[in-house]
Formats: sequence, C-alpha cells, structure tokens
Amino acid sequence: MSFNYLLDFFWNDVYNFQLKRTQNEYEAEDITLQSFAKAFDKINTFDEAYNFKTWLIQISKNIHIDLLRKKNASIRSKTTSDVDDAVYKIADDTPTPEDKLITEQNLSLLLRYIKQLKPHYQEVINLRYFQELSYKEISEVMNEPMNNIKVKLLRARKLLAEIITSKKD
Repeated sequence: MSFNYLLDFFWNDVYNFQLKRTQNEYEAEDITLQSFAKAFDKINTFDEAYNFKTWLIQISKNIHIDLLRKKNASIRSKTTSDVDDAVYKIADDTPTPEDKLITEQNLSLLLRYIKQLKPHYQEVINLRYFQELSYKEISEVMNEPMNNIKVKLLRARKLLAEIITSKKD
C-alpha cells in the first residue's frame, strides 16, 4: 500500500478521533502526524487479521496517553513542598543575556541542521515552524496537495531528528 493512499484514506479518521480527545486542533494534528510516522515505521508489525484503521487509532490513542503522562509527570516534578515560599517570590521571566545567547546558539545549531536537509524539506519546515503557516497555507504556497505537504513535513521532521540524533553521539 502507498503511504500517500493510507494518509489520504485514514487522515480524517485519526485526526477527528484526536480532536474529540484533545479539543485542540494543533495537538490533534501533531498527534495524528506522530501516529502516521509511527505506523509507517512499524508497518511490518501490522497483523492483517485486524482492521488497519483500528490499529492506527490505537497507535494514536497510545501516543496521546504517553503525552498526557509526560505532562502530568512534568507538572508533578514542578510541584514542591516549597510552594508556599514561592508565592512570596516574584518571578522575573525576562531572559538573561545568558538565556538569550543559549537560545540564539540553539537556534543557530538547529538552522545548521535544517540546512543539511534537501531544499524541499527545508522549505516545508520553514513554512510550518518558522512562518507558522497551516497545512492549507503551505499547500497553496508550494502549489501541492495538502496530503503531500503532510507527508513531506513528516519525512522532514524524521530526517531532521535523525540528523540531530547522529550529531549528539
């Protein structure tokens, strides 16, 4: 089966399932993309005795549960017995010069990694994450069907993750 076909055919099912669960379009879209990425990576484990849509929805459900667990763990780790003391301290969220430098260095490093991608992947990453365009807007800018954009972005993210991971070793 073609990945484009699977994406076209099942995208709305997974997206709508997640939209009901998350009540957030961006989160639903992100989880849906992750679901397809994971399904494509694990396609060899799919048992044809089962319904593909059910398998995909289960992957999506598990990703959402994992994200909720991570959020809850993060919230618990930030909650301390010193909460009462913290009430009296006024937080200064203004980035220090060091924070700004670190952010700029991380952004510069990320941009170097992005430059290692093929130009069409660079473009889709730029449009989505730096210009914050929707899939529909990217589809119009690049004059390509929206599902092609989704697949391109999925592949670009995966390749970028591989580049970043290989540089950390």
